[in-house]
Amino acid sequence: MITIKNLAFAVVLFSLVSCNKQVNSSSLKTEMDSVSYALGLDMAIKIKKNLDSTDVHLFQQGFRNGMASSDLLIPEDLQSVNGVLNPFFQKMQEARRKAKSAESEAEAAVKFAEVKKAGIAFLEENKNKTGIQTTASGLQYQILKQGKGEQPAGPYAKVKVHYHGTNIEGQVFDSSVDRGTPATFTLNQVIKGWTEGLQLMNVGSKFKFFIPQELAYGAQNKSELIKPFSTLIFEVELLEIVK
Repeated sequence: MITIKNLAFAVVLFSLVSCNKQVNSSSLKTEMDSVSYALGLDMAIKIKKNLDSTDVHLFQQGFRNGMASSDLLIPEDLQSVNGVLNPFFQKMQEARRKAKSAESEAEAAVKFAEVKKAGIAFLEENKNKTGIQTTASGLQYQILKQGKGEQPAGPYAKVKVHYHGTNIEGQVFDSSVDRGTPATFTLNQVIKGWTEGLQLMNVGSKFKFFIPQELAYGAQNKSELIKPFSTLIFEVELLEIVK
């Protein structure tokens, strides 16, 4: 990855080379000559991935203007320079992150296709069972006990709950009930199925949620028991809305 420090270093190397006579292989007489040339070449290779021919021209111009402190297109201070460079590098990092995420998801979609298929089949059968309700998002739930307390007021509400989570094979992957310690969290900090489902509950209620993979962890490989595209089942009891 090209950092601002590396880019600045490359500007110096690139501009020094462009402002002087060409160096040929016979000029590389010492180890430091070779290292210096190799560093410049290495940075040039990296920078070429992000700069076209017009960018390179401005690249050189920026260095010359900076050295002369004249004809500046951007104010000559680090805050102004970083104000241009930092957003650019952030966008590059985000683009790389999204590309890597998309690649990983595509690989998971092939490798764990059967997990996804099994979840869809499970939900399709489950939705027709007595007492099962389905929301517009595809979240399925069953009311095991209806409480009479207040409901969470939106996704920023903080709640205390007991829960017991399994996959569709019935394997327990997490349980505050088994630990004997309730969990406290803000609704926007958990999976979408929980964020939506808990807002349907009154304090004192106990619901069973059947959560499609897209409302759970999607393509993430959370554990051996929560593979990518897993449909999850939770029994959740809303104990308290934390003020």
